[in-house]
Amino acid sequence: MDIETFVNTTSRAWAIPILANLHAGTAGRQAPLLAATGASRTAFAQSMEHLISIGLLERNPGYGHPLRPEFRLTKLGISAAAIAHRIQSITADEDQDLLRRSWTLPVLTTIHRPSHFNDIKRNLPTITDRALSQSLKTLEVRNWVQRNVDKAARPPRSIYSAVNTGGLISSVAATEISFV
Repeated sequence: MDIETFVNTTSRAWAIPILANLHAGTAGRQAPLLAATGASRTAFAQSMEHLISIGLLERNPGYGHPLRPEFRLTKLGISAAAIAHRIQSITADEDQDLLRRSWTLPVLTTIHRPSHFNDIKRNLPTITDRALSQSLKTLEVRNWVQRNVDKAARPPRSIYSAVNTGGLISSVAATEISFV
């Protein structure tokens, strides 16, 4: 999976939990997925439509009632669901809210090795400076990212590294995601 597809996938809060649960064997219908993810109906529906529109999910044409459709993973969706499941299994329940933020996973993917702010931004061309700065601060507060200042450089520059849970997620995602 390339970084643009990954960024697009993570742009909806419930996309990763939905994919992870489908990979884990949760039935591809609305009620079991809602129960497994804990999402609201509206957010769940938006995430499902998004996953369908980017080609990771499809409606199962041979199943059931139009008001109670069943969904299945596409070929691309199977690999994305495997990545989502590995990422989801690393984190604790109290960290799930951080995973649902749109830039958390793409930022962690880009800092699998120590990186400067501009290097991260270069790997994520659609992120704004403000969004990147806020994401890095939030990850630093949760102790998923460590910020060190290179005082020998002129002017001094910050170097960001993924640590603890962030380091585990970063290494899993970096092995599966390609940068164009």
